[in-house]
Amino acid sequence: MKRSNIWLVAVMLAALVMTSCGKSMPKSSSTRGIARIMCEESFESVLEQEIAVFEYQYPEASIMPEYINEHDALDSLFKNRVDVIIISHDLTPEQKNSLKKIGRGYRSKMIAVDAIAVIVNKQNDIAELSMDDLRDIFTGKVKRWGEVYPTKLKNDTIKVMFDGSGTGVVHYMKEKFLNGGKFGPNVYARSSSQDVFDAVEQYKNVIGFIGVSWITSDLKAAEKPIDQKYEELKTKNEVSVIDFTDRIKVMPVRGDDKVQGVKPYQAHINSGDYPLVRTIWAIDASYNGMLDHGFYTFLTGVIGQKIILQTGILPAAEPVRYVEVVN
Repeated sequence: MKRSNIWLVAVMLAALVMTSCGKSMPKSSSTRGIARIMCEESFESVLEQEIAVFEYQYPEASIMPEYINEHDALDSLFKNRVDVIIISHDLTPEQKNSLKKIGRGYRSKMIAVDAIAVIVNKQNDIAELSMDDLRDIFTGKVKRWGEVYPTKLKNDTIKVMFDGSGTGVVHYMKEKFLNGGKFGPNVYARSSSQDVFDAVEQYKNVIGFIGVSWITSDLKAAEKPIDQKYEELKTKNEVSVIDFTDRIKVMPVRGDDKVQGVKPYQAHINSGDYPLVRTIWAIDASYNGMLDHGFYTFLTGVIGQKIILQTGILPAAEPVRYVEVVN
């Protein structure tokens, strides 16, 4: 059972145990209790690592995430269903006014700079894509790979895959390439980032767009025992260059003013050479002293930012120190 499906069960079981023992529930605090949060689905792989470390540091805390699209996360915030959400932008002036009208205060902070990775099947022999190439693909101006570059896939129809119809990745691409307009008929919505990855791995004509943390192959940090990982997070301030999985091909993308395409390595995100980047924001409408606020503080603090650094994207606050050079 996924974490997002068991948060209510956990609350009910805890209440039942305390009642049967004739005791009241322990008082919730910034480091104890149960908190439900909502997160944009493409950030799931990062948030799961954040939660694991937070719960290790505070054993009486339980964070129950739900991974959904940004529209539903915002809707739940405005309807008082949740106090903390993680999405790809800060609240707009209109959204801030909406919270003010219902008497909800809030705080927000950018916690990461993410990159949208362009992934294709390993049989795709195109060397790189420009921003104009992507625009032509999104609008349906080009329908076959041979219309983009000379390739052995010249007669294969291009199929574009996103992680859903209302996700942050979709909204970002619409604003970046279509001025909010509609995609061409060759664009399809999958149910998750994992589904996009699987489609690209299986079908040679597919091109997919997912958050870069989904394709990092250096998972050693995530696989370490949690106590070892926690100690290293407290003492180390550097990160090795993180490479990508070899199950698919990560396509270099050439910016409008660049002569060569680059892949979404952290160094290229940091320098601005990689053109498809977006921000990740944590928005907290809880009261001080609540577990929700405690987790928000953790995300924006030193250890929370170091975890982000280890996942292949950039933390918003922690300085980046590389121990290798990306070619």
